[in-house]
Amino acid sequence: MTGFGAATGLVGRARVHVEIRTVNHRFFNPSVKLPSAYSRWEGEVRETLRHHVTRGHVTLTARAERATNDAQSGIDETRFAEYVSLLNSLKTRYGIAGDVDLATVLRLPDVVVSTAPDADDADGATAREGSAADLVTIVDAAARALTNMREAEGARLAAYLADRLRIVEDAVARAAERAPHRIVHQRDRLREAVRVLADGVSLDPQRLAQEVALLADRLDISEEIDRSRSHIADFRGALTGAGGEPVGKRLGFLVQEMLREANTIGSKAGDAEILHDVVLIKEELERIREQVDNLE
Repeated sequence: MTGFGAATGLVGRARVHVEIRTVNHRFFNPSVKLPSAYSRWEGEVRETLRHHVTRGHVTLTARAERATNDAQSGIDETRFAEYVSLLNSLKTRYGIAGDVDLATVLRLPDVVVSTAPDADDADGATAREGSAADLVTIVDAAARALTNMREAEGARLAAYLADRLRIVEDAVARAAERAPHRIVHQRDRLREAVRVLADGVSLDPQRLAQEVALLADRLDISEEIDRSRSHIADFRGALTGAGGEPVGKRLGFLVQEMLREANTIGSKAGDAEILHDVVLIKEELERIREQVDNLE
């Protein structure tokens, strides 16, 4: 499922901002981008992500900033002298009056420099401080924010799936109600067809009864209806169950089984009304499957 989470904290003297984004994916597919100073802790970061996310393409980006109390400024005297010499030379060459202004020189590029260690430099003092636990704490906070957003999306998705499931359940109920009438109708059609073909020739009632029984057996969809109802109940239970356990793969399996039963009912139907409901069932199950593939 899609989601976003962010958190900020300190790793040593560096302030680190972590952002985590997820998009739909059937498997856990992480992409971790850390400052070079923290790349040695990538394993711990990935394990923290895996603890919070089981399915989805996950992109984690961490950005480190120097702590403000580490900032120190200085003057590059070599560059300062070069600028003064160049300015005096230009004054003489072009006959410009006046003295070289100190403020003007200080505003020139790279005269005033920072001597603070780089938070992204593995050799800097800031980078040498802190630990994997500090970084994992920030990642964990961002992942929890991500989980809250994904849970809200999951609740909306669960409501959508429940609506689609009710349509499937109603169609299965209509097929179950129609099934006995369809067998009677097919039996009467068989008897009439045999009577017309016999054209007055006497028939063996027992033989006709056997053919009717075989026809009824071939058209019987009671087992498929029962299994469909069982799968629907299991799907609803997994969708609304407590515990916070991932259910995406189980729901995907149940959709596959319901589609199998729908195909069997369709092959046995021999009835326009039941076939209409079978088509409806398969359409709704395909809509459900599209969402379940991304559900954790």
